[in-house]
Amino acid sequence: MGHFYFVRHGESLWNAANKICGKTDIDLNEKGYEQAELAAEEIISENLKIDLILSSPLKRAFHTAEVISRKTGIPLKVDERLIEQDFGIYEGTPRNSEEFRLAKTSFINSFGNGENMLKTAHRIYSVLDEITGDDEHVVLIAAHNGLARIIQSYFTDMTNEEFASFGIRNCEIRRFDF
Repeated sequence: MGHFYFVRHGESLWNAANKICGKTDIDLNEKGYEQAELAAEEIISENLKIDLILSSPLKRAFHTAEVISRKTGIPLKVDERLIEQDFGIYEGTPRNSEEFRLAKTSFINSFGNGENMLKTAHRIYSVLDEITGDDEHVVLIAAHNGLARIIQSYFTDMTNEEFASFGIRNCEIRRFDF
């Protein structure tokens, strides 16, 4: 049985301000860099065998992956498909608004000028299809909370409400078995 790992990026400037980042390229704050260091230490202390880090090109995920790569020696590659969903008109707005929570339950909604959930899932599922087709190499995906929910949906049936409310902490590492 194969597996891969997922790590959400460290805390960004907008995460700390409770704003939706989406495709907007916001960097890590100081705490985010510290979280990335701790994630690397966890990989080392848990003796996780990882062959490659695939990272989103956005600064907050890439810099998280870069810190992990530097500390662990695991090679790093950027995959453009791992960019966070474009939340359109909601980017920069409060993440916990009721309007945004409800909008996330509509999978065809492109949030005005953004990307709908189904198109995002299509590109993320293509990455997962490649990873799950390779039992010999273990990958760590360094990406975003929106993608974590899509990855979870690849393996688990979820209601629209469960999908919309799913999330993981900054620099939390999750293992997915396939």
